Amino acid sequence: MKPSRAFDFLYVQKENFPKNDCLTYKVNGEWKKFSTDDVIEIVNNLSVGLLISGVKKDDKVAIISSNRPEWNFIDLACQQIGVIVVPIYPTITVSDYSYIFDHSDAKYIFVGDNDLFNKSTEAAQSVDKVEKIFTFDKIDGAPHWLEIENLGKGKERGEVEESMVNVKPEDLLTIIYTSGTTGRPKGVMLSHQNVVSNAIAVSSICPIEKGKSKALSFLPLCHIFERTGFYYFLQYGVSVYYAESMETIGVNLQEVKPDVFNTVPRLLEKIYDKIIAKGLDAGGAKKGVFFWALNLGLRYEPRKEQGFIYNSQLDLANKLVFSKWRDALGGNVKAINIGAAALQPRLARVFWSAGIKLCEGYGLTETSPVIAVNRANNENMMVGTVGPLLDGVEVKIAEDGEILAKGPNVMMGYYKAPEKTAEVIKEGWFHTGDIGEFVEGKFLKITDRKKEMFKTSGGKYVAPQLVENKIKESYFIEQAAVIGNNRKFPSALIVPNFDGLKEWCNLHNIEYTSDSEIIKNTKVIEKMDQEIQKANKQFAQWEKVKKFALIDHVWSIDSGEVTPTLKLKRKVINERYDNVIEGLYS
Repeated sequence: MKPSRAFDFLYVQKENFPKNDCLTYKVNGEWKKFSTDDVIEIVNNLSVGLLISGVKKDDKVAIISSNRPEWNFIDLACQQIGVIVVPIYPTITVSDYSYIFDHSDAKYIFVGDNDLFNKSTEAAQSVDKVEKIFTFDKIDGAPHWLEIENLGKGKERGEVEESMVNVKPEDLLTIIYTSGTTGRPKGVMLSHQNVVSNAIAVSSICPIEKGKSKALSFLPLCHIFERTGFYYFLQYGVSVYYAESMETIGVNLQEVKPDVFNTVPRLLEKIYDKIIAKGLDAGGAKKGVFFWALNLGLRYEPRKEQGFIYNSQLDLANKLVFSKWRDALGGNVKAINIGAAALQPRLARVFWSAGIKLCEGYGLTETSPVIAVNRANNENMMVGTVGPLLDGVEVKIAEDGEILAKGPNVMMGYYKAPEKTAEVIKEGWFHTGDIGEFVEGKFLKITDRKKEMFKTSGGKYVAPQLVENKIKESYFIEQAAVIGNNRKFPSALIVPNFDGLKEWCNLHNIEYTSDSEIIKNTKVIEKMDQEIQKANKQFAQWEKVKKFALIDHVWSIDSGEVTPTLKLKRKVINERYDNVIEGLYS
């Protein structure tokens, strides 16, 4: 069968690649598997149960949970009867929960655990439309999701089958509330056609073995990147294993030995930093060999013939050093799909040289999400770009440099906000808000967010993300925020890589008492200045960071400086560090 609705992918797997481990997760320390048939049975029971409980086509059901099979069960069960799924980030505030419950008209809420149940219960108190909150974990006094499944067990499925026929590709599949860097989130409406077209088009990206490959999943399913990836895996019989938590990814990689996984640059940078730390800890000859291999990797060019001598050295580096990197990822990884933020070019070079193909892509929730992506072959990959366009997607660059996209993946619009939809979709073209260009007429390169560019008091435009990404190439810098709107020059707030800084201090006999004290150390400040000056060499005079301040803690979702997708909340940062910023210009 040819899939045209997202739930069709489940039946495509049944027809072509039936699995005994379609979905797998850890329960009490043991991996629990759900076969394709298991998933179909549970999903159909849930569809019947939802109908019996009074849920009908076009009703809204919200899901708030970490990744687990129940997330997928509810998602697919709702789809089959035309119910619209509203995924919500577990990490956002109670106030945002209330807003989304109310704005989306959510009828039922499904949550993962006790904390989320309490948070959702508090949020729902001010929302009349929420009828019931179900949990995935068993919690005393809370309705459990199995109540819905049990309602549907052994019942006739004629109404579900009729509902499935009546769900059309152009019907609304999901409303995803984007985590805005300012203001209330907007509800992005994606149809079945939007998401299905994207899940099919990405099939050429990474080298999976249909019906046999395994994927480890840890990015939140409430993000369209991981969710579209799930439908893609479902379609081609890729077994999906859910990591226990972000902290256990390393252990789970060893257990699952996946062929592929999706991630964001920040997590890959942390893996890379740990690898570098091990290299620094190695003694004598081992340390020398490690950094010899690393330097070879940093010179790697996927699309360039680098000669017999280099290739011979790289083969040796792979045997001596890079094979251990692959083993650390489980030993079977063929490709890693990367999105949501810019990947440091040095990471792309090094991992590709190590035989680990990083497929960096670009897109937005509004585009379901992929617009362009580097493929897992040398001809269709260019370091520093997000690759060629996805099949069926068109892009043109506006006069001001903004990337405009058109295709079957472009959203239906913003829920209950036609005026906001009209602002971004004009004559069929979606205005991404990103600035970019084509390299060699084929590879899309992102340079900045249109709204984040600022003008200095001298009238020169600066693209902060471009400068920040270059600064963050330093091993010693974890986060950076470049500021300078209407100022004489750009300056930066810098969050050090404190683990790397500790190692450096130990090597230089500098006492490390605490993060807040070490950033005041003169030698540390000089070291950071050296790192920033290295980055400055790449930029014009008006783009160079002239002054900086070190921050004593990592910006996080919990502390409020970044969004759930780890983008900087510039307004929050500017307000929170107003005195520090003023000090840089006084």
